[in-house]
Amino acid sequence: MKRVLLATALAFLASSASFAAEPATTSAMAASSTDSLMTKMPGEAVTVTNWYKQSVYDSSNNKIGEIVDVLVDKKGEIAAVIISVGGFLGMDTKDVAAPFGAIHTTMKDNKWWLLMNTTKDALKSAPGYKYDGNSTMWVSDRS
Repeated sequence: MKRVLLATALAFLASSASFAAEPATTSAMAASSTDSLMTKMPGEAVTVTNWYKQSVYDSSNNKIGEIVDVLVDKKGEIAAVIISVGGFLGMDTKDVAAPFGAIHTTMKDNKWWLLMNTTKDALKSAPGYKYDGNSTMWVSDRS
């Protein structure tokens, strides 16, 4: 009889502990979702508009391309940029990929400038990519 009562008491305690854990877990989840919100802006952060659709220049201030996409990895970090190079009025352009860290920024004439330590010819000879709307990914432009 004592064993039955002890087993019943243990089962009751275990079941009430699991019920008590559910609201705590739900409460913890609610707290963590609000913890992911920011109460102030990071001091060094800049808007993506300083990068996207902006011209890229070489060290001699010659325009060598334009950023047409910014690629974000699964961790949410910027992994690469797609630079459109060559062509005239958007025709015969080539899209190439560059590591995000290859682009350096500066302010010139009160405007955001993007600099890259390369040449237009080097970009033109780099492997090209095209955007595949079906997979929503950049793929090699080699057919």
